Amino acid sequence: MLGISTCCLMTEPLEKALDTLACMTELIEVMDEGPHLITDTDLFASYDRKFVLHAPFHGMNIACLFEAVRSASVKVMIDCFAVAGEIGAPVVLHPGYFAWEQEREGADRQVARSLAELRAAADEYSVTFFFENMGNMNFFYLRTPGELGMIGDTSLALDTGHAHLNGCLAGFLATPFAHMHIHDNNGKGDSHSAVGEGTIDFSPVMGALRRTRATGVIEVKTLDDAKKSLKNLERL
Repeated sequence: MLGISTCCLMTEPLEKALDTLACMTELIEVMDEGPHLITDTDLFASYDRKFVLHAPFHGMNIACLFEAVRSASVKVMIDCFAVAGEIGAPVVLHPGYFAWEQEREGADRQVARSLAELRAAADEYSVTFFFENMGNMNFFYLRTPGELGMIGDTSLALDTGHAHLNGCLAGFLATPFAHMHIHDNNGKGDSHSAVGEGTIDFSPVMGALRRTRATGVIEVKTLDDAKKSLKNLERL
């Protein structure tokens, strides 16, 4: 199933964004932060659509060595699980980062601790969650397929643009994934461009999406780019 993220309408209130996207797709991923932070789940009762939530990520770090920051980040994500449980939506999470190479071992332990807490909370709220692979930023976790072991049996949300930046999109497409973020770039910057405006070959991307029967959402910056991407993907 192919849908669209509210990322393309972050300048609009959430209700207006949902009204717009509900006319275009049956699957909507809500960027649950900033102007689209979900404060009332009753809003979703009026939409006959399937939803995915993207948990807050600005300022969040489940790998942080400062325990207060790590635990607060996990709490924010668990709060998102509670909302997702009411809506009946899976949740996309970021895997965290470490600030210095010398901190990697300690950060690994913090990720493991966070993952255990998140799994327990997901069970409590009957929620499925995915970890998203990150772009070409130093010290972020889950940049390549070789790091998938860190999330164990937790499912992957494959971000095509991020994988392309790290030169390993083909490798990620060959691995199991349950959800996908679809956007383009030139291999140098995380531009979240419309499909067809960068250097990604989306034929194998769509082939993998169909093969796995994963859900996928277009995650671009403007509504026009979302429409263009949807049109280009429908041709493949």
